[in-house]
Amino acid sequence: MEKENLKEIYLAGGCFWGTEHYLKQIDGVVDTEVGFANGRTENPTYKEVCTDKTGFAETVHVTYDPAKVSLKFLLEMYFKAIDPTSINRQGHDTGTQYRTGVYYTDIADEKIINAVFAEEQKYINGKIAVENQPLQNFYKAEDYHQDYLDKNPDGYCHLPQSLFEFARKAKDSHADRQ
Repeated sequence: MEKENLKEIYLAGGCFWGTEHYLKQIDGVVDTEVGFANGRTENPTYKEVCTDKTGFAETVHVTYDPAKVSLKFLLEMYFKAIDPTSINRQGHDTGTQYRTGVYYTDIADEKIINAVFAEEQKYINGKIAVENQPLQNFYKAEDYHQDYLDKNPDGYCHLPQSLFEFARKAKDSHADRQ
């Protein structure tokens, strides 16, 4: 796969360990990297982000093949793994770093993102609290956070195991028709 044919999106879904593991199960996702997005400092450490003073969200940088998976499908899958009405909390994790967000680098993606948000809102009691913004900045998290649940299969995760199996089996029937 030629790198220029790939696309990217940044998704904050609470603790990035489980969010990354979930997203990487989806057919068409070719790479994931965990880090910190849309904060106020440079090169934050995990310890600094956990103070709630940096403004960063734990985020997964997702690189995907649009011939296999559409942005629309990725976002629909993302919404299945989060509580979209929760503010600064997912599962038992609380704090600003656990907020949800969709951060994009391609302005053309904004229309698709807005359409998915509008569709999801129809099925949700309450207002969607997921941020929908251009990516301001992203810093890769320390190496021990990368692929954490692959390295630590019994490690902490706010997502149920059944969700990972669901993601492995899910197929996008609309890929390449973003």
